[in-house]
Amino acid sequence: MMMAFLEGLTVLPTRIGVVYATLVLWGLAPQARALDLAFPPLTETTADRSEAMSSLQLPIGPYANGTLPTERVEGAVEIMAYRVPLENGSTLELMQILQEQLATAGFEVIFDCETEVCGGFDFRYGLDVLAEPDMHVNLSDFRYLSARRGAVEDLAVLVSRAGQIGFVQVTRMARDASGLTPPEVATPLVVADPPKLAADIDQSAATTVAPALVAGLESGLSMVMADLVFDPGSSSLSTGQYDSVVQLAGWLAADPRRKVMLVGHTDASGGFEANLQLSRLRAESVRQALLSIQAVGSDQVQAEGIGPLSPRATNLTEEGRRQNRRVEVMVTSTELLER
Repeated sequence: MMMAFLEGLTVLPTRIGVVYATLVLWGLAPQARALDLAFPPLTETTADRSEAMSSLQLPIGPYANGTLPTERVEGAVEIMAYRVPLENGSTLELMQILQEQLATAGFEVIFDCETEVCGGFDFRYGLDVLAEPDMHVNLSDFRYLSARRGAVEDLAVLVSRAGQIGFVQVTRMARDASGLTPPEVATPLVVADPPKLAADIDQSAATTVAPALVAGLESGLSMVMADLVFDPGSSSLSTGQYDSVVQLAGWLAADPRRKVMLVGHTDASGGFEANLQLSRLRAESVRQALLSIQAVGSDQVQAEGIGPLSPRATNLTEEGRRQNRRVEVMVTSTELLER
C-alpha cells in the first residue's frame, strides 16, 4: 500500500535496479543536504543521469495562449526516473507523499498542477521528459511540481501512471547563490521526435499527392499510414520525412473544411490499458506532425486510440502483430463526401 512510502530510512540489498524505501540523491552543492525520497518496496530505478553543468527551463505556470511560462536555471543537473507499484494508489496520493518529503527537506513549491490544469498535451511536450521506456506520461493522468530550496537548488517532479504502475521523474538542479537568470517564456515542444517536414504546404503541393491515400479517403475508407515508424516501445515518431504525412497534409491544406480522425492501433501483446494509452499517444504524435505544417488547422485533425480492439491480422505471428501496429486515418467531415 502507499503507506509504505513512509516506512524505512535505509536502502536494503535487493536485485539490481530495485530499491526499497529510500532513494538518495546526494547534494551537488556544499550548502545542500542530501535529499531522501522514500518509495515503496520493489520500486525500480529506470534512469540515473547527470551533467556537471547544464541549463533547464523550469515551468512556473500552466500552458496557456500558446506559451509556457518558465524560469531558466543553470547548474549541475541530475535526472532520476522510477517505476513504482501503485496497487490501489493514485497519482495524487503519490505526488502528495513526495511533496510532504520535499517540504520536510526544506523545499518550497513554486508551481504544481494536474493534467488539464497544467495545459494537457501542450504542457507535457513543453517539459524535458526522458524517453520511454525510462519514463511514461499518461496524457490523461499526470501531475507536475516545481520546487526550490533557497538559493541552493531547484527541483521538478513529474508523476504519471499506466494501470497499477506509477512513473516518476525527478529533475534536480543544484546552483550557486547568485540566483536565477530573468524569467522568460519558453516555446513548448510539439513532438518528442518531430519528423523533418516542409515548413508549409502550398496549394500546388495539394495536387501532387499520391492518389491512393486521397482516393481512399474520398471514397469514405479508413486508410493505413503504412510508412510510419515509431521508436521501439515509444509513442514518438522516428525522425524522418513520411510521405503519408506530407500527402495527408497537402490534401487537408487544399480545403480547410476537410477533417480527419487519426486512430492508433496496437497488437495484443502486453496489458490492455498500456496498449490503449500507447495507441492514443501514437495517433497524437502523428497529429502533431501534421499540425507542424502551418497550412493544416488544429480543428482539421483529431486523434484517438483503440489499442488491440480492431486487428487486421492474426496476433499469433510476428508478421500479423506488425500489421496490427498501425495508425489509420478516416474522414470525419462526411458532408464533403456526399456528391
